[in-house]
Amino acid sequence: MEVQPVLSFSDKDKVGTLQPHDDAPIVTLRIGGYDMKRMLVDQGSGAEIMYPNLFKRLKLRPENLTCYDSPLIGFNGKIVFPKGQVRLPVQAGLNVMEVNFIMVNAYSPYTAIVTRQWLHAMGAVSSTLHLKVKYSSRDQVEELVGS
Repeated sequence: MEVQPVLSFSDKDKVGTLQPHDDAPIVTLRIGGYDMKRMLVDQGSGAEIMYPNLFKRLKLRPENLTCYDSPLIGFNGKIVFPKGQVRLPVQAGLNVMEVNFIMVNAYSPYTAIVTRQWLHAMGAVSSTLHLKVKYSSRDQVEELVGS
């Protein structure tokens, strides 16, 4: 029988965070060989989004994008038409997951948004209260500490 580490949070995990708050975790993830800061972990969204800064930093070109023609609704409620989609490896610790990012040409304070699809693929649990993401890696619990 295989024993999996338990992914849980306690009051100890809140140390270092300003309470109370209602922020989502903002973490650093490795994408395309670069450590990318300001990655929003959004449990309420279903679409992984990439913004122009990340697209440029990875030296991607329009021909790297595949067609994605479904409009999205932005945070401000306006319709956004994606430029396309690209599949990239996203690394947290030793775990690497392929993610389909939808490229939108819009301003954002974030580099990209990873969503519940990425959390599920990682077998991760996110806590907005603790500003952390925890996941299993090689029989131990690893964590991404958000800001």
